[in-house]
Amino acid sequence: MTKSKLHAHFDCVSGVAGDMTLAALVSAGWPVAELERLPARLHLEDVRVQARDVRRGAFAAKHVTVEFPEKQPHRHLHHVEAILDQADLPAAVRERAKEVFRRLAEAEAVVHGTTIQKVHFHEVGAVDAIVDVAGALLGLDTLGVQSVSASRLPLGRGSVDSQHGRIPVPAPATALLLRGVPVSGGPVDGELVTPTGAALLTTLARSWGDAPSFRLTAVGTGAGTREFPDHPNILRLLLGETETVSGSAGERRVAVLETAVDDENPQFLAAAVTELLAQGALDAMVAPVTMKKGRSGMWLVVVCEPPDAGRLADSVLAMTSSLGVRVREERRIELPRRVLEVATEYGPIQVKLAILPGGNTRAVPEFESVSQAARGSGATLHAVSAAAMRAFEELPTTP
Repeated sequence: MTKSKLHAHFDCVSGVAGDMTLAALVSAGWPVAELERLPARLHLEDVRVQARDVRRGAFAAKHVTVEFPEKQPHRHLHHVEAILDQADLPAAVRERAKEVFRRLAEAEAVVHGTTIQKVHFHEVGAVDAIVDVAGALLGLDTLGVQSVSASRLPLGRGSVDSQHGRIPVPAPATALLLRGVPVSGGPVDGELVTPTGAALLTTLARSWGDAPSFRLTAVGTGAGTREFPDHPNILRLLLGETETVSGSAGERRVAVLETAVDDENPQFLAAAVTELLAQGALDAMVAPVTMKKGRSGMWLVVVCEPPDAGRLADSVLAMTSSLGVRVREERRIELPRRVLEVATEYGPIQVKLAILPGGNTRAVPEFESVSQAARGSGATLHAVSAAAMRAFEELPTTP
């Protein structure tokens, strides 16, 4: 049995910005009326959003503008999160929007040497950035997009004006957000990737480079405000259906970080593995190895989403005695999986369910859930795990 999933590929001909993303979504089929209603759903007064037809080079495109009172407050992260919490948006859209702004806050905090709660958002905290982020995520959700990829990002070149004066391209926050992402300079003078655009794509995209294999169903073309000679200032959005066989293994790209150390306390490495997982690594492990001159050492391997590679590599260097981390991208073939909860005499237990090729399932009780129930009941780990498997097998149908 095959299932279709809607995939979105951002073809970043001239980088990416929040307004270009909104425009590409409208061009690809997101109703413009939904975009125009967005300020009201965000409870933003005196704000209007408009989309109009323009040309950029040989391309007919949509251009989006956000109109708002000139005087805007400097917002902190908690101000933006309060706006999103009160917005009339699907819960998943609200939470993903807050994730985007947290990424922005982390980058701005590093740039300005402060904390994410104290940093002023300046340009990226302006009302148009809130509309851009919430609108982009709402548009993708409304269209039914389930996965996202993006091309290599051209950064532009030269310098731009900011509230802190003249700064080089890419802007400092943009550069931090794009660690681990394939980029290139040029092809024009100017800023092609904004902090908002960088935060959006690094939150959403799970692979970078050429478009994956899929059946193209719609194309959207969003226009930037500037016009460049001999270069179209556009962002293209390619929408298409990917077909997967129910229960079959899927494939995606992951980043692999590796380093070897021979002068580290093993307890410190164990703590680093725990912290790396808490920071978003998909997996982390340590193995003993024999290094040069016959010295015993430890091999640290971290698997993560490609956009997180730079951030987690920095964490490895900060938490261990490593002097360098190797980073590469690899194909990962993985089974579809989900977590469900079963009722046992020891309380509810989470069970990880993997769907095997052909549709059969493989169930394994989650150890942390088993351990918590065992501590609370006084039962052994074996008894609680066996009870969870009995409860799973007695389900009338697999959920």
